Amino acid sequence: MKKIAFLGLLVFAGNVMFSQKVMTRTGEIKFEASMPAFEEIAAKNNMVSCILDESTGDFVALALVKGFKFKAPLMEEHFNENYIESSKFPKSTFKGKILNFDASKLSAAKTVYDLEGDLTLHGVTKKIKTKITLVGTADKVNVTSNFSVKPQDYNIEIPSLVKNKIAENVKIAINFILQPK
Repeated sequence: MKKIAFLGLLVFAGNVMFSQKVMTRTGEIKFEASMPAFEEIAAKNNMVSCILDESTGDFVALALVKGFKFKAPLMEEHFNENYIESSKFPKSTFKGKILNFDASKLSAAKTVYDLEGDLTLHGVTKKIKTKITLVGTADKVNVTSNFSVKPQDYNIEIPSLVKNKIAENVKIAINFILQPK
């Protein structure tokens, strides 16, 4: 029995020592859905959680939808109540993998990887493929990416009255500074 417990402890210690996870709880996601000649439709969320498992390239992020802040409070209210329905769908998640990720190759130079995974927004999950840029230093990993989504793909209904004022493709930008936990 002691041998089994000892082996279990060794396996657990090995997993802790060899699986380096870096994370943040203050990551930033911005989105913009503005159309020329109309009011700016943009928001920022600075309370996004993200974890990167450097041993596997697994990459997960979680954003509370009510964390998105707009310049105009009325726009924020409409976003939460009418479009994204944040009381019904309070969070958005991404679960994926950085392809061919090798933590030993992280450096102060920008390295671009392919990122694939599932984005869940408004209760709908869709596959996402994009590029992700990583810059590594001794104690942190800076992560940036830009991609677009279509509200209709996530069953977000835009009323016909304002449909021409909101971009068909919403631009998303992420910026995370990940550190060992």
